[in-house]
Amino acid sequence: MLRARGGDAEVDLNVDPIDSTDRSGDAASGGASGSLVEPVPGEPAAVARLDGERALVVADYHAGIERGLRYERGVELESNAAVRRVRLLGLLDRVAPDRLVVLGDLGHRIGGTDGPEGDELDELLEAVLERVPVTLVAGNHDGGIAERFEPEYPDRFVVTERDGVRLGRVGFVHGHTWPAREVIESDVICVGHEHPAVRLEDSVGGGRKERAWLRGPLRPEPFAEHLGVDVADLDWRDPELVVVPAFNDRSGGTWINVEGQGFLAPFLPAALVEEEAEAYLLDGTRLGPYRSV
Repeated sequence: MLRARGGDAEVDLNVDPIDSTDRSGDAASGGASGSLVEPVPGEPAAVARLDGERALVVADYHAGIERGLRYERGVELESNAAVRRVRLLGLLDRVAPDRLVVLGDLGHRIGGTDGPEGDELDELLEAVLERVPVTLVAGNHDGGIAERFEPEYPDRFVVTERDGVRLGRVGFVHGHTWPAREVIESDVICVGHEHPAVRLEDSVGGGRKERAWLRGPLRPEPFAEHLGVDVADLDWRDPELVVVPAFNDRSGGTWINVEGQGFLAPFLPAALVEEEAEAYLLDGTRLGPYRSV
């Protein structure tokens, strides 16, 4: 039996499995029918409804990460570029969206797109853009991508500002900066950057890392203070925050159930209603309030 541990708390993971065919009570989709953002069962990806469009949403692809790991940590790994590409193309075929939204960090190297990372991005975007247009919400690792690829694909590939974009009723921001006002004034706000994960332990002390979703309501006060406006001036819609797990399984992450770990986004955890924020595994298993996992 596996358990999630954080301090002295334990959660039995053999409870509350999610039936992905039951949309009326899917916990991973927020527990409500017709959620604007619903995870793809078993995958670090979601489907968002954007006023007439269905978008596949992924975060933190980190093309070329193996080169980064070699220079940053001295870790030698064979490139997983082909596997990542096939996984993403398979999701596009499975979901059949109208658009792909990448929540930042499409590339890994900060400040350039040359070498193996550039080669991976060339092959990836050529294959993806044959199927759907792409909106890249600029992340802290995406320097040079707009300059390289927007001129090549002027009507198919768009890179947003770093404070995000609102598409329909859904706001998107990578998470390394404060969101734009239009993002804050959305019904759902999707964030990447954190790479949320939980540590799972068995009864004999063995453990493993699992990527996780984090979902919960937000408070307006930190955003109003950042913008220099009164809360009453915001078109506040009681938005739900959806923190999307990293697509790249070789990237690190924020351990949400390990003491001493903190969020990376400047508005977290201050803007999160922590007692109502819950964690879910990729298969939809509800772990409960993330602070008690």
